Amino acid sequence: MTTPETGSALDPAELAKTYAEIAQRSSQLLSAFIARQGAGSVPAFGDELGIAKAFYEMMGKLLADPAKFAEMQFKLWQDYLSLWQHSMLRFLGHDARPVIEPASSDRRFRHDDWQQNFLFDFIKQSYLIAAKHLHQTVGSVQGLDDQTAKKVDFYTRQYIDALSPSNFLMTNPEVLRETVNSGGQNLVKGLNNLLRDLERGNGKQLRVKMTDPSAFEVGGNIAVTPGKVVFQNDLIQLLQYAPLTQEVYKRPLLILPPWINKFYILDMRENNSFVRWSTAQGHTVFVVSWINPDVAHAQKTFDDYLLEGPLAALDAIEKATGEREVNAIGFCLGGTLLAAALAYMAAKRDNRIKSATFFASMIDFAEPGELEVFVDEKQVSNLEKKMQERGYLEGSEMANTFNMLRANDLIWSFVVNNYLLGKQPFPFDLLYWNSDSTRMPAAMHSFYLRNMYINNLLRQPGGITLNGVPIDLSKVKNPLYFVSTIEDHIAPWQSTYAGARLFPGKVRFVLGGSGHIAGIINPPGANKYGYWTKDKLDEMPQEWLAGATQHPGSWWNDWAQWVEPYAGDKIAPREPGKGKLKALEDAPGLYVKMRLDER
Repeated sequence: MTTPETGSALDPAELAKTYAEIAQRSSQLLSAFIARQGAGSVPAFGDELGIAKAFYEMMGKLLADPAKFAEMQFKLWQDYLSLWQHSMLRFLGHDARPVIEPASSDRRFRHDDWQQNFLFDFIKQSYLIAAKHLHQTVGSVQGLDDQTAKKVDFYTRQYIDALSPSNFLMTNPEVLRETVNSGGQNLVKGLNNLLRDLERGNGKQLRVKMTDPSAFEVGGNIAVTPGKVVFQNDLIQLLQYAPLTQEVYKRPLLILPPWINKFYILDMRENNSFVRWSTAQGHTVFVVSWINPDVAHAQKTFDDYLLEGPLAALDAIEKATGEREVNAIGFCLGGTLLAAALAYMAAKRDNRIKSATFFASMIDFAEPGELEVFVDEKQVSNLEKKMQERGYLEGSEMANTFNMLRANDLIWSFVVNNYLLGKQPFPFDLLYWNSDSTRMPAAMHSFYLRNMYINNLLRQPGGITLNGVPIDLSKVKNPLYFVSTIEDHIAPWQSTYAGARLFPGKVRFVLGGSGHIAGIINPPGANKYGYWTKDKLDEMPQEWLAGATQHPGSWWNDWAQWVEPYAGDKIAPREPGKGKLKALEDAPGLYVKMRLDER
């Protein structure tokens, strides 16, 4: 057997092996499905997310204004007429300016045939025109409440992204070429990949594989900065890293990562590890590694995360080093917890944190960005019912939510690569970390969603109470450093800016380039993205940005200069496990290696 274009022979043995794997996987999945149905498992279809209700309301208001609807239709047909004229000119050999072009950041249409081939150029532009007008039509509907309008906008984009011609065999030129060149073997391999991913989801959901998990090992080729676990309780392991300098600053540095992800995003590789870089600047670095909770942690509360997280870590650091005062960093949710901890400590007259830094951390949740679509009373109530049954929120559910925020990059690109092109995903450490999801304890996560996202109580003096103490951010007088990123879709910088303005003390706000992860994990050696600074915190974020100064390179250097006055004198380096706290095991420790399943 040979391919039509190249004449190269396909390997019959390899093809037979693939067919056998497909048959075996299909049989197992079918048997599992029949067993579930025999056990009386009938899926219940409802509108738990409120999507149908939102679109029903939108359509009612749209059709109530037929003149507006007709105007939208007329504009659509005008663009299609322009496209037809453009296409005829190209067909006749004339140069013609495209009616519409994809955004420069859109990777779906980068194959040459999307521009050079007459048919695929027409398909691409036809799709982009339809997408533009569909989005504009639903966005123009008046009279919807803010939550419904955002839900309609978000799921319209999900629908538009799903119907992209790049996602289908017959309308993707790259897939068609591969199908011809391989004699269709790419589709056979793609089917095998699809069945494999269904198996990973136990036949209940599709778990699209993003990277090669066998290429990475936590503590093997990622999270390898030398250190020790020096403390452990039900929720955290505390890691102390070995010194890399002849002298170190007197005050240690405590880092609180988010518990929604694993901490090693801060310690991926030697050349982009914030942990290693900070250690090389002379800081004695301690990092909290949160446990991956299960049903045994169902009743762990936000209070517990405060007491057994940062406060327990402060006690342990004092035992390990003899130093009472520290500088602290909170990343994302870790920053939200750090803000609450600072207010708690202020009420207790506990001044152990000398300065605090917030990486892309939301404190004021008035404008939480696109995640707001998933957080309303109905959805949270349904989520609480699920969590009460299991004791936790499944990590894959949270991961799917975040992936939907960038569906073209984090869902559909892998559908095309894995199932249509029949390729294996590229080994990429960041995507390995992204797929290494964690659970959320039911009690803690419910408190977080209701008090932060729905009711936005953290910003209100006494709005929430932790361990019997009313939390009042206005009592926090510590010097603070906020860094956010201009393209962040998880913690929009305008929202983090609003959080920075809640504190009465000395606050520095810095805006980095790129997004939630790449903009934060931006080592100086990469010399990428740049950042903006301004000494004054204006009332409005856009006013601040308009007057800010842009700098090349990484904000890490700016932070290093800012934190140095609070780091203390230089002293002899401290070795992990040599103080009153003995080493329990090597970094990165057991907790971070707890996976939900094999990916």
